[in-house]
Amino acid sequence: MSMKISGNIVDIHERRVFPGEILVVEDRIVEIRELTEAPDCYILPGFIDAHVHVESSMLIPSEFARACIVHGTVGVVSDPHEIANVCGIEGVEFMIQNGQQVPFHFYFGAPSCVPATPMEKSGAVLDDRDVEALLKREDIYFLSEMMNYPGVVNEEEQVMKKILAAKKAGKPIDGHAPGLTGKDLETYVSKGISTDHECMDIGEANEKIEKGMNILIREGSAARNFNELIPLIKEHPDQVMFCTDDSHPDTLLAHHINGMVKRAVSQGYDLFSVLRAASLNPVSHYGLNAGLLRKGDRADFILVKDLSSFELERVYINGTKVFEEGQLFFPETVPMDLPNRFFAEEIAEEALLVKNEGGDIRVIGLIDGELFTRNETAKPLVSKGFLVSDTQRDLLKLVVYNRYESMKPQVAFVRGMGIKKGAIASSIAHDSHNIVAVGVNDSDIARAINKLVKIKGGLSVFYDDEGFILPLPIAGLMSEKPASVVAGNYRMMEGKAKELGSVLKAPFMALSFLSLLVIPELKLGDRGLFDVTTFGFTSLFV
Repeated sequence: MSMKISGNIVDIHERRVFPGEILVVEDRIVEIRELTEAPDCYILPGFIDAHVHVESSMLIPSEFARACIVHGTVGVVSDPHEIANVCGIEGVEFMIQNGQQVPFHFYFGAPSCVPATPMEKSGAVLDDRDVEALLKREDIYFLSEMMNYPGVVNEEEQVMKKILAAKKAGKPIDGHAPGLTGKDLETYVSKGISTDHECMDIGEANEKIEKGMNILIREGSAARNFNELIPLIKEHPDQVMFCTDDSHPDTLLAHHINGMVKRAVSQGYDLFSVLRAASLNPVSHYGLNAGLLRKGDRADFILVKDLSSFELERVYINGTKVFEEGQLFFPETVPMDLPNRFFAEEIAEEALLVKNEGGDIRVIGLIDGELFTRNETAKPLVSKGFLVSDTQRDLLKLVVYNRYESMKPQVAFVRGMGIKKGAIASSIAHDSHNIVAVGVNDSDIARAINKLVKIKGGLSVFYDDEGFILPLPIAGLMSEKPASVVAGNYRMMEGKAKELGSVLKAPFMALSFLSLLVIPELKLGDRGLFDVTTFGFTSLFV
């Protein structure tokens, strides 16, 4: 099969745009000819998301691909550590096999931190032998983000064995080192870790670039640092990539990497440097087999109407047209077994009681749009000798309940959710994905949790004796339904959460990161309150 595609070709290698024609045979570009004139459209390499957790979209890979392609994305560098923390190797296999059913490039990595830390209980463990076996596979492209940066700095045995396995396999090692600077950063980078997507500001990013790291500018549903980091593209165009990290389904339907490209160009940044961050840099860094619009490359490219709106006309992957003028050309997927691990039992509200011990308490200070939290203190509200939520001061009870084995629920307090009534709960709680819930009273919190126990994972809202759920039967993280259906149901759930009083952009996304024990400063895990700055447990009472 052969075809010819004409238009204004955007050559990011030679930094020029020219009228031309592309000859495709089977899945390869065999010739690019320059013309005197061409149709009024632009041909450029398809976009690559340099770091994403597909599971955070609540969509299985095949449905995620459908949602991405309409924005000009042809591939994603994906860390499947969310499902791996729940289901282990079985979860990784599910992601790979499901992704293979559709014409889209999924570049999965070997999860490096399962569990994410030894400080909480997850559903599985991937030791160095498991990771080494994954890295030997041709369909595994890199060692996923090494979140245990203290383990790297201190050269913990298991951590170093995983890093060595990646080096032996000749595959890149992704980083995750928020706030790491100085000698510890030097040690971290010296072990071969080459990327970071957690920079808080441009100063931190520049230090990491100077030490040889590639910086990923992130714009997801919860964490966004585009505005802070986009200036990097001027001075370091070869060390910057675009990523989303975590995108909820409604965000994904609205935009993907194309949104970052459009914003950067509209702000006056060089077109070729911007497109480089969206395609060439991730392809080169990870050694991906995606095409970059050169003779001999895979025929992966997109056609857009102009270089300002980047309005999409067509998408080709492996020489096959997969999208044109709003229509997807995708095969039907084959049903698969849905992996999950969910053994929690229903709880009574009495299990959530916290006896007053006197004095102030530590409080997790939530920052809207950030994964970071503040370690705050406050005088608690006490009723009948027990600590209770205080809606007047937005001081709400937060609960983490282990879903893998019988354990006592852990309770702390959070400020910033804004809820005035009822409770919300989720089985998406990075990274171990135990149940996390927040609410104004123990009864509603327990009911919200128990709804998830009954359906074995999802999102729930409970207030005024009425409950709402979004089932996520695949590992308690994803739905098998189409993106539009999941996005609609998710918007409904977010709306219900906001009816409780929350003013957060994404209440469920914010809730899901309150148990992430590798992001400073204060978080709650299934074993208690955790001070990330000291990397140790701390007491609720000061």
